[in-house]
Amino acid sequence: MGDSHAWTAAPAAAEQARSVLAAAWSCAVTAEGGREEFVGAHTVGDDGQVFLHVPEDSALLGAAICAPRGEPSAVLEFADVAPVPVRGRIRARLWLAGWFAVADWHLAFRPTRVVLRRPSGSVVVDLDEFAAAEPDPLALAEARLLTHLADCHGDAVERLTRLVEADSLHGAVRVRPLAVDRHGLTLRIERARAHGDVRLPFHAPADDIGQLTERVHVLLSQASAASCPRALQRQRTDGDG
Repeated sequence: MGDSHAWTAAPAAAEQARSVLAAAWSCAVTAEGGREEFVGAHTVGDDGQVFLHVPEDSALLGAAICAPRGEPSAVLEFADVAPVPVRGRIRARLWLAGWFAVADWHLAFRPTRVVLRRPSGSVVVDLDEFAAAEPDPLALAEARLLTHLADCHGDAVERLTRLVEADSLHGAVRVRPLAVDRHGLTLRIERARAHGDVRLPFHAPADDIGQLTERVHVLLSQASAASCPRALQRQRTDGDG
């Protein structure tokens, strides 16, 4: 047991920002022409540059074409939404401030400031680190992985709570998988009027689905060897689980 949970790293801010950007399906754009919401309209370059494919009658495209310098300033907002229904599904928000340029009737956005807001607070991401970072290798598969875990393996989620300190489970009415990345799995613990998150780090990073499966099996083996927390026993006894 000496090496249990030895790997405690979490995604760096730049990596998490790029993961949010890679997985987001929609974005909100605030510019001189007002605010517009776009769904399935953006792609991301290797350096984090955002390309927005908008309708020809978009006010944003018109503002870009008519801007004196041809580069209107704008703020792009992306939300990181938990794929599993939980209380408070917004896990993080990402803001990119910068300039648009028209390219082949599409918009290329060059960020000059990147801000990531997480539950622990907001952080300004270094632009060079943002450009050099890569999304988490599990980012695009996370939604499918978490919904499968929640819908088909509720017993495994309950078993994993044996790795959580009993105090953190006090008053829990529901525990759901909230997030997974190459470094670990996060559980959302919901109580009657509040909620909290507990991170279960992997013993080593997982760079693909196969490695992730092995990492989760290690956690489950560790959980099977642990005693069941009293708080969870009360939850089952009271018929609330």
